[in-house]
Amino acid sequence: MANSELSFSVLCIVCIIFASLSYLIPGIKAQQGHEEPYVGVNLGTDVSNLLSPADLVAFLQLQKITHLRLYDADADILKALAKTKIRVIISVPNNQLLAIGSSNTTAAAWVGRNVAAYYPQTLITAIAVGDEVLTTTPSSAPLLVPAIESLYSALVAANLHTEIKVSTPCAASIVLDPFPPSQAFFNQSLSSVISQLLQFLSRTKSPMMMNLYPYYVFMQNKGVVPLDNSLFKPLTPSKEMVDPNTLLHYTNVLDAMIDSVYFSMKNLNVTDVVILVTETGWPSKGDSKEPYATIDNADTYNSNLIKHVFDRSGTPLHPEITSSAYLYELFNEDLRAPPVSEANWGLFYGNSTPVYLLHVSGSGTFLANDTTNQTYCIAADGVDTKTMQTALDWACGPGRANCSEIQPGESCYQPNNVKDHASYAFDSYYQKEGKAGSSCDFKGVAMITTSDPSHGSCIFPGSKKLSNKTSQQVVNSTQASGAVTIRFSSLHGTRLSASMGFDIILGVTFCLFYSLLLP
Repeated sequence: MANSELSFSVLCIVCIIFASLSYLIPGIKAQQGHEEPYVGVNLGTDVSNLLSPADLVAFLQLQKITHLRLYDADADILKALAKTKIRVIISVPNNQLLAIGSSNTTAAAWVGRNVAAYYPQTLITAIAVGDEVLTTTPSSAPLLVPAIESLYSALVAANLHTEIKVSTPCAASIVLDPFPPSQAFFNQSLSSVISQLLQFLSRTKSPMMMNLYPYYVFMQNKGVVPLDNSLFKPLTPSKEMVDPNTLLHYTNVLDAMIDSVYFSMKNLNVTDVVILVTETGWPSKGDSKEPYATIDNADTYNSNLIKHVFDRSGTPLHPEITSSAYLYELFNEDLRAPPVSEANWGLFYGNSTPVYLLHVSGSGTFLANDTTNQTYCIAADGVDTKTMQTALDWACGPGRANCSEIQPGESCYQPNNVKDHASYAFDSYYQKEGKAGSSCDFKGVAMITTSDPSHGSCIFPGSKKLSNKTSQQVVNSTQASGAVTIRFSSLHGTRLSASMGFDIILGVTFCLFYSLLLP
């Protein structure tokens, strides 16, 4: 046998061994249990005029959202969730770690006040202890595991420990050298705490909670990490990221990030803990320094993420395990401080109208927020008359919208004001353009709604009252383009090592080189 053939055969054996590694690792499949992978949402509350708890729950039910993560344990929201099928993760804020980690009595009181008082009427599934404690408040790291253990003991005392898991969301930056995933390892300065954490998670069959943002990986490694890989876009084999040690092919950044955590855990001899992605998303708007924070990219990332989870395709290392994921976030948090992207991770504006249209047809009813398959484009609130008039003039002029119905004497002339006339013209243009997300903008003065704006004898162009034709795009549930979430921009990204570009090039070159040696 020629040396090249022998070498390639050896590589194939190595590839098979590593690709089969997940089936040899006991316990992970068992820990996942029988629950199907799901997509949930994070609820940040830095929102102007946030919906009341009752309206919020009604909205979640309308959107078919079944999993919610809170950053606290808001009593009113937990009460409103009672007797619904919505499962919720509640959180211990970072500033409460000291008290809970120092006192079992305090931990027991917290569980009694925030868990036992609502469960099982409210389906609390987990307690997230802090948020990115190891990287944002490292001085609190020694208290993290004691706080987790104290809360778990309180759950045991209340006989709730088999129903409610305890973990802590970690930033991706706890993993160093994440690509190739097989070489990843946890930050050694944190290894003592992480080892204790993993032992607890393994013992209690709880998930490793990770906040993973391919957006930040891309932004911090432009020129090395392609945009298409970050957005789950289909790739040719030559564009896939290849781990040169395992020869596993990665078609998207998120899978590589997840597997880097699995390999890091394996380095600490923990192989039976599953990963739960507690935050992931893509901003829909940014300043000049964030040109890739766009509606189209946000839509594409979130739509493809939802499909990826519901396809149950797992990761290259663990194809049999699909991590559930929580989108960051439900609403744009318009009260958040700059940069601009911080306020633009939401699927919806605070008034519950969608920021853009997710395209997730075939992914069940999740986020199918318009059961009539109808969406409309209307004038936004709070826009001055002059700006609105300019947009109206463009729609009826160069935009070639049908504005005949808003002329004097016609059915939509009343009420005779610029905003109402603009809403009709905007919807005419939006429907004419096939309800493309970019066709309902008009320089920021328009927005999409699922409520039929028709009134009296005035029937809007997109209304089913006017046509029996079913719309082909469902708000946040249809074909392909969308937007979502983050928490603290500078803290959520994973910094790939400077050698990543070399690793990717090496991996691709490695495989291509040996493939050329085949007869």
